[in-house]
Amino acid sequence: MSEFRFSLNLFGISLKDGDVFKEKCREAERQGFDAVYAPDHLGEVAPFPALVAAAAATERLRVGTLVLNSAFWNPHLLAREVATTDLLTGGRLEVGIGAGYSKWEFDEASIGFEPFGKRVDRLTETLTVMEKLFGGEGYEARRPLRENMGLPDIAPVQRQGFGGYGPPLLVGGTGDRMMRLAAEHADIVGITGLFQVKGRPPGTLQIGTAADADDRVRFVREHAGDRVDRIEWNILVAAVVVTGDRRAGAEQVKAQFGLDLSVDDILETPFVLIGTVDQIAENVRANRERFGFTHLTVNGLFSDSFVPVIEALR
Repeated sequence: MSEFRFSLNLFGISLKDGDVFKEKCREAERQGFDAVYAPDHLGEVAPFPALVAAAAATERLRVGTLVLNSAFWNPHLLAREVATTDLLTGGRLEVGIGAGYSKWEFDEASIGFEPFGKRVDRLTETLTVMEKLFGGEGYEARRPLRENMGLPDIAPVQRQGFGGYGPPLLVGGTGDRMMRLAAEHADIVGITGLFQVKGRPPGTLQIGTAADADDRVRFVREHAGDRVDRIEWNILVAAVVVTGDRRAGAEQVKAQFGLDLSVDDILETPFVLIGTVDQIAENVRANRERFGFTHLTVNGLFSDSFVPVIEALR
């Protein structure tokens, strides 16, 4: 069974002071986190500059996006960002990408909020174009400049994701089309744990149950073919509550997130971790056995609560 990896989502971490941000990244490295991930939402930090700063402030910490909204990006410009960031971080980049789900962000950015299927089509096209760019010989129109001036085209340092031409690729989501895309292309499959509530407006999300996680993992495995044994399974943990009273902790999470789940469902779901440090560590091990999750991402709001769990698991 694979060893664990732990990553910290920068969501909830203030970037008002660059020095404080860099120190937070160094602290995460000291605490045993393996990577820090930046979200891609309006009102949040721009992902790629933050990742370059995080890598520059640390020695071994990997950096990544969780996850890029493909509708925000032209694939050619995104390929340039990815290649540049991989170079500037010394090959420590991991690229997480999705189809986007918050309609208000599309509206504010004056980007049409297309039906989900078309958004997945756009994401698929983006991955295809980036793979071609990373694996090609550069833009033909730039060839004279390259040859006359000796200027190379930038390319990623890593050769793992994007058909073996770029950084590791993480595809996250929960729907069938996203999970099928992840099964076919991703090095890291991310089960976000947030499911669209049926009959509610787009972007109305609910934390999934253990049964939901079983179903999504099974679906990906059925579509991954001979790639299945090479996939790293990532899970985004919505909350970490260290307490001696698990049921009271579940009630707290239920109220805080407005969950339409029973206390028993909250205690069983892998997307929420509640209990003593030893109980949580045992749950993480059990979730690895049941679902295959070896890469856990926690939001910055819960990083301090999760550190003792990292120590217990290592």
